[in-house]
Amino acid sequence: MKVGFIGLGAMGSAMASNLLKAGHSVTVWNRSPAATEPLASLGAKVASTPERAAQGDALFSMLSNDQAVRAVVLEGGLLEEMDKGAVHVNHATVSVALARELAAAHAQRGIDYLAAPVFGRPDVAAAGKLNIVTAGKPAVLERVRPLLEAMGSAIWPMGEEPERANVVKIAGNFMLGAAIESMAEASALARAHGVSAGDFLHLMTSTLFASPPYQGYAKLIAEQRFKPAGFALPLGYKDINLALAAGDAARVPLPFASVLRDSLLETLALGDEDVDWSALSTVAARRAGLKD
Repeated sequence: MKVGFIGLGAMGSAMASNLLKAGHSVTVWNRSPAATEPLASLGAKVASTPERAAQGDALFSMLSNDQAVRAVVLEGGLLEEMDKGAVHVNHATVSVALARELAAAHAQRGIDYLAAPVFGRPDVAAAGKLNIVTAGKPAVLERVRPLLEAMGSAIWPMGEEPERANVVKIAGNFMLGAAIESMAEASALARAHGVSAGDFLHLMTSTLFASPPYQGYAKLIAEQRFKPAGFALPLGYKDINLALAAGDAARVPLPFASVLRDSLLETLALGDEDVDWSALSTVAARRAGLKD
């Protein structure tokens, strides 16, 4: 198929490369042109504008936040340039409010829309093993299923309203953040009594919490290895705020999300944003008076 891909951060680049490997014709665009070079070497065409990347059967986007999606998709004229009947697959983690606005804007212009946020870090994306959460018309999903299968190991449909996929992604990221915070506080407690974070977290993630997310983040916490960022701290902070906003809209109290937001904000206040969001474990250690 002839597809476009816009937004080539670590995740987007890995996903677009798998579309190329699967034999599809891919045109890419990124705000920073240097990110397109590795994909061009794999055979991708490079567009000078996002609109030029949108000339095909489907457009995939992996932009960083609501502001970027709004600027490129809604305010930049992208939808006006897409062919009616084309499919826009939006992988970005966006607010529930914007998800609804996007669905309405696409419907108004006769463009099919599928929300498809993903679970998985860049290494998982590179391996083509993402879990892809989708919401949109079943027929639209089936049209792009071969493309999604080139990027993921499983597709999880959540209904027709696109915001359903986005709220699942937001809620899932809230759970991941809560796991990091709980491991950070628990390992600080263990360290204060003479047990290393590595020993404690290895035990927990080999027994009671033997699952890939706990194991992956535990290793980062124990080794204090927060660069390069698999999921950058500001993105984690953004997603927890999205969870709180979604909770406000539906009158769902999320008291621990407020705690998590404050811990992430305290970590950001230390001044280094180019770190993985597991770096919030440093705040728990500092509060306990522990040296790194």
